[in-house]
Amino acid sequence: MGLFPQSVIDDIKAHADIVQVVQDYVPLRQAGTSFRGLCPFHSEKTPSFHVHRDKGFFHCFGCGTGGDVLKFVELQEKLGFQEAVRHLAQRFGVQIPEPTTERDDKADAERETLLSVHEVAAEYFRACLADPSGRIARDHLAARAITAETAERLGLGFAPAGRGHLLEHLKAKGYSPELLVRSGLATARDNRPLMDRFRHRLIIPIARDSGSIVAFGARALQDDQQPKYLNSPETAIYTKGRTLYGLQLSKRAIREAGYVVLVEGYFDLAQAMQAGVTPVVACCGTALTDAQVRLLKRFTSKVILSFDPDPAGAGAAARSGELLIADAMQVNVAVLAEGEDPDTYIRRRGPNGYKEKLRTSQPYLEYLLDREAAQRDLTRGDHQREFLTKMLKVAARIPDAATRDRFADRLAHTARILEDVVRTEIRKAAVARRTTLDERRVGPRRRVKTAEKGLVWALARDSASALEAIATLTDADLQGLATAPILATARALSDWPADTVLETLRERLSSEESDWMARVGALERPPASAANCGREIKRLGYERQRAAVQDEIDRCQKVGTPSALAEIDLLWQKKRDLLTRLESL
Repeated sequence: MGLFPQSVIDDIKAHADIVQVVQDYVPLRQAGTSFRGLCPFHSEKTPSFHVHRDKGFFHCFGCGTGGDVLKFVELQEKLGFQEAVRHLAQRFGVQIPEPTTERDDKADAERETLLSVHEVAAEYFRACLADPSGRIARDHLAARAITAETAERLGLGFAPAGRGHLLEHLKAKGYSPELLVRSGLATARDNRPLMDRFRHRLIIPIARDSGSIVAFGARALQDDQQPKYLNSPETAIYTKGRTLYGLQLSKRAIREAGYVVLVEGYFDLAQAMQAGVTPVVACCGTALTDAQVRLLKRFTSKVILSFDPDPAGAGAAARSGELLIADAMQVNVAVLAEGEDPDTYIRRRGPNGYKEKLRTSQPYLEYLLDREAAQRDLTRGDHQREFLTKMLKVAARIPDAATRDRFADRLAHTARILEDVVRTEIRKAAVARRTTLDERRVGPRRRVKTAEKGLVWALARDSASALEAIATLTDADLQGLATAPILATARALSDWPADTVLETLRERLSSEESDWMARVGALERPPASAANCGREIKRLGYERQRAAVQDEIDRCQKVGTPSALAEIDLLWQKKRDLLTRLESL
């Protein structure tokens, strides 16, 4: 028997990205579905060395050298096979056994037996689903609109309600009780007799991408059953953070489509596959791991995240997207309506509705900016600094400098930073992967426009005229203004008697804002009339909105997709409307 069991070799090949390994030694350029460069094993001027990420091998058409990732490390580092295994295992975090001993032979045999018992158990569960006793599970699937064909494709099964049905079946097949405990299929508590782990549940087999079943998920079939989902424990053949549900079924479709849809749950995947969205895998409610990212990268470099829109799902999308972006993956987010998930969305709105959501999915970095901005009042300096600091930490994880620069520009726009010097500072910080900014550059020290001072002076000296002008201003007009908190608070008091507004306003403002307002009010004369100042602020607001619309038009033109180009027509109409409003002032 070899030094390392075949299951360990397979695990290393599954998690070692051959393109990433080869690029440590050879500059590669993508050419179609493969990567090409100059062969490191013979002298050449024209690249004939090809690396295939999805198939996990390399080949040189010049000298004929080829093989898998282990072979490449053997040849490049002048290592033996065992040393190459250790080299890659250490780099990609795969645990390997110690040198061959009788104990290792037993561990190898145990892994093979564990794979075998899971196959036998899966066959038993499938038979139980088809049995009359499995009707409750079949009814559950029917209620979720899962067809018999989909259930068969996913290998779904049923665990009867008794305490030891599977246990007795497996013991009759020659598997020892001790092995069944180690497999996670049987459990013993408080010195009581062994019993089946899964009882009266719908069974979902979990397989490696090679197709070998290594674990099970189990869904409760009664309302009072807890927990709702029960999963196999981690074993010698199953590590949750290294497995993606459904990959064995979808890997070919992922390669052909050039992208993967990543969902959260078993039934999200089942509905997606049934709807014809075949390049799909599920992380089964766990946080995406580095190992799972490497596994995905073997098959594609583009991921569409399709998680629940609730806070937990949105948070998972943000964390997963950041992890994928850091590994140079192209990431989009398909945003569903509140209260929906892919399972319910497909059932209520049909396959075409879900496919449209995937087609119009939003680039992850834009999604993240919008999500984080919506949680803050970016007219406040402290919120603005918090937003910039958090997003600069994301920018620091983006591998490509040009992408970081574009993200920084979008970040400055979202944060409503108008001053060129501050925008430049943000871009420099992002490109240099700095995660903080000089606080003197951002926040409440933004320049106060003359029109703003005029309205604040009027609030202190002529409240009636100030309130009349401020009442015409909208939230969009106030966006990005240094005095937005003061003006917005005053606008909320527009129905109050003019002689009570000043005192109430000062009570509602911060001490810093109130002191500044008093200093402006102490000026001998106003910079301009309140009415003129109101019109000027509205004009500036329209100009900002027009610039933002133009930025969106430019972005859509760069993207060039049919949906982006279709959006341009709507943006042009919005721009024309703003120009009309400007002319009417």
